[in-house]
Amino acid sequence: MDHLFFTDPLNQAAQAVVDNVEQVIVGKQEVVRLTLVAVLAGGHALIEDVPGVGKTMLVRALARSLGCEFKRIQFTPDLLPSDVTGVSIYNQKNQEFEFRPGPVFGQVVLADEINRTSPKTQSALLEAMEEFNVTADGRTYTLPQPFTVLATENPIEFEGTFPLPEAQLDRFLVKFSMGYPTIKEEVAMLDRNRLGQPIHTIEPVATPQEVLAWRAECTNVWVAPEVRRYLVEIIAATRKHAHVYLGASPRASLALFKASQSLAWMSGRNYVVPDDVRTLAPYVLAHRILLTAEARLSGASVTDVVTEVLSKVSVPRMSNPVQVGATPR
Repeated sequence: MDHLFFTDPLNQAAQAVVDNVEQVIVGKQEVVRLTLVAVLAGGHALIEDVPGVGKTMLVRALARSLGCEFKRIQFTPDLLPSDVTGVSIYNQKNQEFEFRPGPVFGQVVLADEINRTSPKTQSALLEAMEEFNVTADGRTYTLPQPFTVLATENPIEFEGTFPLPEAQLDRFLVKFSMGYPTIKEEVAMLDRNRLGQPIHTIEPVATPQEVLAWRAECTNVWVAPEVRRYLVEIIAATRKHAHVYLGASPRASLALFKASQSLAWMSGRNYVVPDDVRTLAPYVLAHRILLTAEARLSGASVTDVVTEVLSKVSVPRMSNPVQVGATPR
């Protein structure tokens, strides 16, 4: 998925965050919007692209803009699960084991080059991403809130990499790529970096408490029965497509539902419209679908499947998308 199509103006809070991040990341407002959708939906994002396009800087700038604690995990082949979650160390002074939290105990966690480590270490993130807990030595530790994992991977290198298992991919709310900047955007990037890296000069425009409050507001965004059915019909259509071996899971329905609520909130609405669902569907569904061997050999792609599904599922007519008694923002 190379192109995003977010056309609605943003509400004041979301626009402030996007503008702040754009001081560092030039010309990628739609990518920033999609990442913010994942954060507000309480989900995680997988950014797949070639080196040098700004994936790491995007995550750092977003964490700084939201005032959240930033932690980075650099995935390597020799990384151990305990290097991610933490380890218990014996304290000789009090003769007890003390748990030392690992880098996953952050609010915005960058899982850099996540496909460069073994599946065993990759799986160390599963509990954290799904339940927001870490279990070590029989004890369960709660992660700080808000918590989100923003992972990166390089799609062109295969030597020394380990493809993410389907269970891991399914934990990511969205997957997308950054893409190269235009010539105008790249010239602007050179100008902004002439005197130093802008990441060191931007200030937070929100707090973790505000992010949690925004998340709560997103969950209250109304989704009309017609839109809910439309969303589920899209998911069901992926399971029946002739080119699909494994369709989108029920977790995908929940992910698309929450993401649509977040996008509606960011757009200043307290209700979801079908366009919210259509806009986000490619980025929520593409990494959750497996094609048949015949489809892959014929040159079909997951992008083609999702596009075809969206074109065939009837868009509902919305007579009154607003919940009775609700007041638009």
